[in-house]
Amino acid sequence: MNNIVIAGAGTFGTSVAERLAWNTDNKVILHTIEEDVAKEISSDHRNTKYFPTRFLNQAIGASSSYSVFENADVIMLVIPSKAIVSFSLEMKKHTKKNPLVVNLAKGMSDDGAFITEKIPFSRTASMKGPSFAIETLNGFPTAFTFGGKREDYEYFKTYIIANTGFSLDYSKDVRAVELASILKNMYAIAIGLVSGRYNSPNVDFLVYTKAVNEMRGLLHLFECDEEAIFRYCGIGDLGLTSLNDLSRNRTFGMLIGKGFSYDEKGGATVIEGKRTIKLIGEKVRKEGKEDEFPLVIALYKLIYENSSLNDYITSALS
Repeated sequence: MNNIVIAGAGTFGTSVAERLAWNTDNKVILHTIEEDVAKEISSDHRNTKYFPTRFLNQAIGASSSYSVFENADVIMLVIPSKAIVSFSLEMKKHTKKNPLVVNLAKGMSDDGAFITEKIPFSRTASMKGPSFAIETLNGFPTAFTFGGKREDYEYFKTYIIANTGFSLDYSKDVRAVELASILKNMYAIAIGLVSGRYNSPNVDFLVYTKAVNEMRGLLHLFECDEEAIFRYCGIGDLGLTSLNDLSRNRTFGMLIGKGFSYDEKGGATVIEGKRTIKLIGEKVRKEGKEDEFPLVIALYKLIYENSSLNDYITSALS
């Protein structure tokens, strides 16, 4: 059996667990800090906090104890990006094997570093792609880019995702896969802003094309493989996130474009792209590359320097 522990029993973690359980050679356990969620999954095969009407595969286990990591062959991280490093340090104390640790979270660590470079494991990978949780749970064909060592990719593709309906493409540049998934949240906000103002496919794809070019430029700026833009983690995930209303980041942008406030105080929803705007905007300014990344700078001015929406629209469409 492949012992797989998925850290995070939210919508996406639960969905991935359901699909991996299709492979009867996988033993899948969800780890969550929410004891009530763990108990319900174990006893009732349901996670009503996130999927009120759905039953889960009865082979899926759940626990709030770190002991489940002891014999894990594969650990998949599906918790908020800013919590992963501290969580991994605690998790490391309980692992006995040398597991493959796969990051599915889309964001940077709390200090702006790449997550896979901060977690204390020797076998790390990143898996990102166009994958809404509800469609993953419903069993639709779903694709990811696997970033990591070739032998880990072959192992994961051959043994872990067999019979799950998951597809993979590959990049050896883990940082490129991580960065592409981080950037697409920011550019989903950029496109959502003009969608909220114009509701026009012409305008959406005008900005989408600019976003693809800026993403490729940022991959170069971070010394990553620019070809990652053509993988599932690149234009695939950007298209899903920026042009579909199930996306939180696109919706966040659309609300601003329609004139609503973007103050998140007291809100429970994490908008990863808003945090990315700050990190990337400061990076671009530090490098003196403002002219090369006008969307990034326009977003930064709008969100963090109280620039007007009209100023953003002018910059985005010029």
